[in-house]
Amino acid sequence: MVIPVHDVNPVRGTPWVTYGLIAANVLVFLVMPGTFATAGESRLSQICQLHAFLDHYAAVPRELIHDQLPGLVPTGEVAGGPQGPGCVIGEPGYDKSPILSVFTAMFLHGGWLHLLGNMLFLLIFGNNIEDRMGHVRFLLFYVVCGYAAGYGFAYLNDDSGDPLIGASGAVAGVLGAYLVLYPKARVWVLVPFLIFLPLRLPAWLVLGFWFVLQAVYSSGEGVSGAGTVAYTAHVVGFLAGMLLAWPLKPGTPPPPEPRGLLFGRRARPRYPG
Repeated sequence: MVIPVHDVNPVRGTPWVTYGLIAANVLVFLVMPGTFATAGESRLSQICQLHAFLDHYAAVPRELIHDQLPGLVPTGEVAGGPQGPGCVIGEPGYDKSPILSVFTAMFLHGGWLHLLGNMLFLLIFGNNIEDRMGHVRFLLFYVVCGYAAGYGFAYLNDDSGDPLIGASGAVAGVLGAYLVLYPKARVWVLVPFLIFLPLRLPAWLVLGFWFVLQAVYSSGEGVSGAGTVAYTAHVVGFLAGMLLAWPLKPGTPPPPEPRGLLFGRRARPRYPG
């Protein structure tokens, strides 16, 4: 994979929604159980609390498609048993809405790399999509792509009871929209080849390569097993973003040619009307 670090595609205003989404994702991750170890708390206790948290707030394909909510879930507590200590299982003390869980799952991440990878792509490519759509429409677009990715994955894995978390599906929608609206924009990337080589590549190559990888991995090729990454959700979110952004393509001006640094009014894209 290549690592994007910057795109040569200025915006007209401050992408407040993009910044707000990044802040919300970071804050939620910081308060998730298991992110930071508490003094005197065992690793098992952290795991049990995390499982209880995910059962409550993560999206589960079986729940989304068949509306089959479990009768017993981890409570977050630890107790001893015949085979040693383990997580306590009991009746859920909450009412879970499977539909709402798709939204809450968009702000949950399984680790620092999962979080930082999603936020990096959102920061680099989300500002231009927000600039083109406007704040409110971009927020709705982001949520719709996340729902399309979540339900798309669930329909293809309807018997799965594993929690689905992460902003990857919504962010993939942003990447799909960027490919449609700004395919010729230049993107600075780091290419791992012995060392990280900085290259300036067109967006269609960077994002097209990313999409092909996700499609290949979702078919089971190139990976040792199903793993824990929902590649199918990435593919569905990307395609949803492309379809939703397509009507905006005729009125979108091309990004500036990267012949040097642009400042002031020269750096502002001009929209018709």
